[in-house]
Amino acid sequence: MKPCLCLQPLSAELQGSQGWPTRLPEQTSRAGLVATWPSAMHTLVFLSTRQVLQCQPAACQALPLLPRELFPLLFKVAFMDRRTAVLRELVHTWPFPLLSFQQLLQECVHCSRALLQERPSTESVQAVILGLTTRLHTLQAETGSQPLCRKHTLRVLDMTGLLDDGVEQDPGTMSMWDCTAAVARTCIAQQQGTAVEASPSVAPVHVEVRVDLRVNRASYAFLREALRSSMGSPLRLCCRDLRAEDLPMRNTVALLQLLDPGCLRRVDLRFNNLGLRGLSVIIPHVARFQRLASLWLHYVHGDSRQPSVDGEDNFRYFLAQMGRFTCLRELSMGSSLLSGRLEQLLSTLQSPLESLELAFCALLPEDLYFLARSPHAVHLKKLVLSGNDLSGSQLAPFQSLLQAAAATLLHLELTECQLADTQLVAMLPVLTRCACLRYLGLYGNPLSVLGLKELLRDSAAQAELRTVVHPFPVDCYEGLPWPPPASVLLEASINEEKFAHVEAELHQLLLASGRAHVLWTTDVYGRLAADYFSL
Repeated sequence: MKPCLCLQPLSAELQGSQGWPTRLPEQTSRAGLVATWPSAMHTLVFLSTRQVLQCQPAACQALPLLPRELFPLLFKVAFMDRRTAVLRELVHTWPFPLLSFQQLLQECVHCSRALLQERPSTESVQAVILGLTTRLHTLQAETGSQPLCRKHTLRVLDMTGLLDDGVEQDPGTMSMWDCTAAVARTCIAQQQGTAVEASPSVAPVHVEVRVDLRVNRASYAFLREALRSSMGSPLRLCCRDLRAEDLPMRNTVALLQLLDPGCLRRVDLRFNNLGLRGLSVIIPHVARFQRLASLWLHYVHGDSRQPSVDGEDNFRYFLAQMGRFTCLRELSMGSSLLSGRLEQLLSTLQSPLESLELAFCALLPEDLYFLARSPHAVHLKKLVLSGNDLSGSQLAPFQSLLQAAAATLLHLELTECQLADTQLVAMLPVLTRCACLRYLGLYGNPLSVLGLKELLRDSAAQAELRTVVHPFPVDCYEGLPWPPPASVLLEASINEEKFAHVEAELHQLLLASGRAHVLWTTDVYGRLAADYFSL
């Protein structure tokens, strides 16, 4: 007898006076539904799907009878509500070539909740992985003995794009570290199982698993083993973004050698104090990734004022390798001593950059003048100059740079640039020409309440502006030295009462100008800054 699955009528709690859904009940049990977001808007199709999945055994039995068009929404609801049995069966019977977290867990017409902006549930991610392994075992058993069915369609499981804010929160959620470990263990186990079970006469069915990998000393060994195992396994591990932290050079090189050049999009080596000597060893292995679009390399020291023979040789070799990249669009060189060297660095690149981070790089006026005149300026969507002093002779070339980038710039970060009211007022005419600007970061600058109000008024012309991260006004500090060092602005206590009054004033000005949707905040550590690939 075939399983029967009916859409249960919505409970009275879900119905309004005309029978249409008005709100969802809040569920507080960890085993039940996640608490409903007040801001989430749901369609009747979504609510009906949620009702269907209340009984997991019946829903699992009915999946083969359902039209495949329902599977994407079924997946999102099951992932959101931690319906792990349904998730496993959905992956086991997935009828499309691609199962992508980025496509399935984003805001959609049926549900405005974007799950990719939250830390994923450990239960849900593990259920997806278990469903994939079950699928592969089933296919290996069926291959050669039964005709192919729709389960053979899946070729790519894309788990990239999961939020990783680096903060330990709910133990029921999964960080990128955890996801990396879970996928790596699955690859190793799958290869071991295949070696025992696979028949030499039957070609295995392959599924490519795309992930963002985050590795450190503790996770390096098993991640290397997972990458090696996946080369001959039905479950092939493909890294899209690699973030390596505090790894010895030889381990970083060994890891890079195991990655597929056709998949890698970003290499992030920020948290490795390599210096020029270390980079000269690693950069040739990075440069083989011809499709690489984003490269993060910090602590590169090429100060032209104190050259050394070895340092100059290493820097020239580094520049030569940088010239090999053909698709590079984002370069982050934070905390690198690049005084007087920016022209040497950027002139080697084959194509213009769209995102450039030069935070705390001790840039000189000539560096900024070069950047303003370079081909990169007119293509920049994201520019980060935090930690560079823009208050003196650097202000004029910085204004030239802003003018050159005005037509394309979406994201501008100027944290701790020693910009006081005088410099802000001087740059406002150019800044407000950046008509596409969405994000402006000014935290850690010695601005007053009057300066912030001037910025708020003049930025009314920037219709796309959505976020301004501003400093605590100098008016709200007690006994502040002048000019105040950035360390004082970041560490000194403020008068909470004064600041609350300033916040209220700024909010009223936003309301009066019809810009209540623009966020003015001092939350420099929030997830407000956009990633280049999301611009």
